Amino acid sequence: MARITPADDQLRDTPDHRHDSDRSNNLALLVIVIGVLMAAVDTTIVVLALPEMQRSLHVGLSGVIWVIIGYLLVITLLATQVGRLGDMFGRVRMYEVGFIVFIVGSALCALSLNEAMIVGFRVLQGVGGALITANSGAVIADTFPPERRGRAYGYNAVGWSVGAILGILLGGLIITYISWRWIFWINVPTGLLAFAMALRVLHDRAERQARRLDIAGMATLGIGLFGVLWAITNLATSQLDALMIVELVGGVLLVAAFVFIEKASPNPMVDLSIFTIPTMSPTMIAAALQALASFAVLFLVIMYLQGVRHLTPLDASLLLVPGYLVGGLVGPIGGRLSDRIGPVWPATAGLAVQVIALGMYAQLGVATPLGLVVAASVVNGIGGGGFYPANNAAIMKAAPGRSFGVASGMLRTFSNVGMVFSFSVAILVAAHSLSRHVAFAIFVGTTTLHPALAADFSRGIHAAFYASMGFMALAAVLSALRGKS
Repeated sequence: MARITPADDQLRDTPDHRHDSDRSNNLALLVIVIGVLMAAVDTTIVVLALPEMQRSLHVGLSGVIWVIIGYLLVITLLATQVGRLGDMFGRVRMYEVGFIVFIVGSALCALSLNEAMIVGFRVLQGVGGALITANSGAVIADTFPPERRGRAYGYNAVGWSVGAILGILLGGLIITYISWRWIFWINVPTGLLAFAMALRVLHDRAERQARRLDIAGMATLGIGLFGVLWAITNLATSQLDALMIVELVGGVLLVAAFVFIEKASPNPMVDLSIFTIPTMSPTMIAAALQALASFAVLFLVIMYLQGVRHLTPLDASLLLVPGYLVGGLVGPIGGRLSDRIGPVWPATAGLAVQVIALGMYAQLGVATPLGLVVAASVVNGIGGGGFYPANNAAIMKAAPGRSFGVASGMLRTFSNVGMVFSFSVAILVAAHSLSRHVAFAIFVGTTTLHPALAADFSRGIHAAFYASMGFMALAAVLSALRGKS
């Protein structure tokens, strides 16, 4: 894709030039969607492989869960930083580096021989995932004009939905018929193809800003978030003790200190002035609450189907595929709608629909027809397809062009914090109906419920779904209030 220089201004509006530009933009979007698809695959595919990994590598229960949490945690910690690096050194360049790191991390995960290796290499893979996801939204904002970004974010949502479907289907097939190691090997050829396409069709358009990295801010934010998330995650498997309180309080204090450090820094890693934009804060918080309410749904439903209904991992995951398919189809529609009438009401309506879906999931019991699972997943997919592209468009519409990388990274950070907390909160709430140890084991697929415990576990997940409904409803309120800002 050739750069447009001032000398080409007179050719800007010719039909041939517009056709070439549209073709180049579509190829760029394809590359971005592939990157998002890879990240989505790796979010869902590993869930089904946890029991097999535990047996193969002799990993303890607390270790195997960090295969999931470690990946999400490092993306959470780095999303803002690598988004800022994209503003400084080129968003496309950082996006391409992300592919290389992700490919290397995937190959090393496939070669892991013990607990330390698989967790450590998942963290490396998360670094690549952070570079890809944090910069993808900014690359879209650079590539497409404001009136077409909603549509582009809609197709980006399709990539996520298709990736989630592939993760579920491929995970079940690979674990059943081949080996868990191939859930990582498949990223290598896909990533290499996407990287080659990115080199050809993506070019940085935005001006770079010569700034120094804010090492103090990066360290404070990273350690602070790690302390909070570490404490919350451990609370899902252990009783609250003095050490957890210290970790939680210390993490919160460090995050607060980060705000003051950034305000005083001449070259802050995160430009906090972005939050002076009226719609930015409620949009970010809505994204976090939506993730907090929705990410645990996959775990709750799959473990209900396996633990209470005794379905195989593949059969259980197949029941959720229709919802992801519908979400992928609705995503572009939601994006176009946000282009026409603005992002506030499509996003709010999507959240309201997801509240309904969570209420449907809360009716699941030991003898509930499995068709309810399919219906709820479809309703949930419709809601997600309305919310994601519209909320992304709202962020990029509000952010000034020089801060696309910061805004995209902050959005990913808020969403990932919600995702990590979602898993822990779901286990804690469900554990009110049965012991924490048994609930935790069920959530990672390492045990099957006996009939005597099935009813108790069903009541436990009902409570978790009702809690998620509360979080989702609060997100909808914040989303609606943006319209008055």
